[in-house]
Amino acid sequence: MSAFVLVEVDIHDPEVYEEYKKLTPGSIEPFGGKFVIRGLPVQVMEGEWKHDRLVLLEFPDKEKALEWYNSDLYQKAKNIRQKASVANFFIVG
Repeated sequence: MSAFVLVEVDIHDPEVYEEYKKLTPGSIEPFGGKFVIRGLPVQVMEGEWKHDRLVLLEFPDKEKALEWYNSDLYQKAKNIRQKASVANFFIVG
């Protein structure tokens, strides 16, 4: 069963965040991951949206999603992201 990683991002250094965006695609592919949504504008229909960016990733299963998040391949990108932004990561599935 597919698993989804939902990410809400607040960016405080857009220039550094661009480096993160370049590294992420190559880190998810080996785990069977793909982008479903990658930073599209969010239109609020109900409630509130207070973040700069929304990302939704799809993986074959929860185990692959967790392997990706904890992988050596993603750690370099993750370190860059943490310097440039604050994010909430959620896994569903």
